[in-house]
Amino acid sequence: MKSDTMSFATIGRFWFPVLALVAPLALIVVVTGQFGGLSIQRTVIEMLISIVIVVGLYIFVGNSGIISFGHATFMAIAAYASAWQTCCEMLKPITMSGLPPFLRDQSIPLLPSALVSVLLAGAAAFLTGLVIMRLTGLAASISTLAVLFILNVVYSNWDSVTMGSASIVGLPTYVTAWLALGCAVFAIVIAYLHQVSAFGLAIRATREDEVAAAASGISLYWSRLIAFTLSGFMVGLGGVLQAHYLGTVSINSFFLSFTFLALAMLIVGGMGSLAGAVVGVVVITVMVDIFRRLESGISIGGEQWALPAGTQELIIAAFMLLILVFRKDGIMAGREMTLPGQEQREKGLING
Repeated sequence: MKSDTMSFATIGRFWFPVLALVAPLALIVVVTGQFGGLSIQRTVIEMLISIVIVVGLYIFVGNSGIISFGHATFMAIAAYASAWQTCCEMLKPITMSGLPPFLRDQSIPLLPSALVSVLLAGAAAFLTGLVIMRLTGLAASISTLAVLFILNVVYSNWDSVTMGSASIVGLPTYVTAWLALGCAVFAIVIAYLHQVSAFGLAIRATREDEVAAAASGISLYWSRLIAFTLSGFMVGLGGVLQAHYLGTVSINSFFLSFTFLALAMLIVGGMGSLAGAVVGVVVITVMVDIFRRLESGISIGGEQWALPAGTQELIIAAFMLLILVFRKDGIMAGREMTLPGQEQREKGLING
């Protein structure tokens, strides 16, 4: 009985960082579903989709320490792949005549199309990573930005397949708060299992000291390639969710403005921990929603009052600057959610 109790306690301590993130998200979904208006429910769904994307970004950026400006590439690949498979059969022959006949003349069921799209994003991340992961530091970051520009130029001009800079419409909108929550939980669990695995420990060792890690027999290339590929899968899932939540796909949605917003979420929360990725999304989403409402205008004393357009971008930039100046490691400062006293006990075991 005592051993069973200890095993349950060990399992509880192991999964507590995940449960501490998932439980509040589930509570938010329940409360807003019961008492929130339609606009609040939409904000919650957008927040959960952003969690999938930013947690996917964290898998590589947070663990490797290499800033990636190109992960929107894999979102776009998955979103467009899903659109090609599920878009209205009557529109595709007219608007996307360059598609292969098996895509142009029929629609693929939603679940298989989503799986294929996510796998395609992961495969693209793997093939891209085969080249990029040979680079380190700033060179690797700039190369990811180059990949983003390449995809943007290709998709913006591939009119017969992507409709160029126009939006593909007619996608089925099946993403609900509970589906978005399930995908967010899935992303958090995958990211957590990766970071506590041998692969996660290896890539974090390269983040702290590349020379020492290499001297210890850790492969910088393969540890980063694995994380980059897994990260591509996760942000690809986020791309599919976003496409089927909005019902439209546009290449402009996967470019610099989105990239910087996702990075802002990760940096504000703290890119050194999974908890930081989730907290950053929640904080920035709340800020964006508040200032978006203020820009739309509110009534005070019978008069309409509104902030100038673009205020939310300025506030987010100023907030991120303050975080970088006064708390450079983000809100969570690289810490995960732990049980009270757990960090002290672990330090005592290490020192002992």
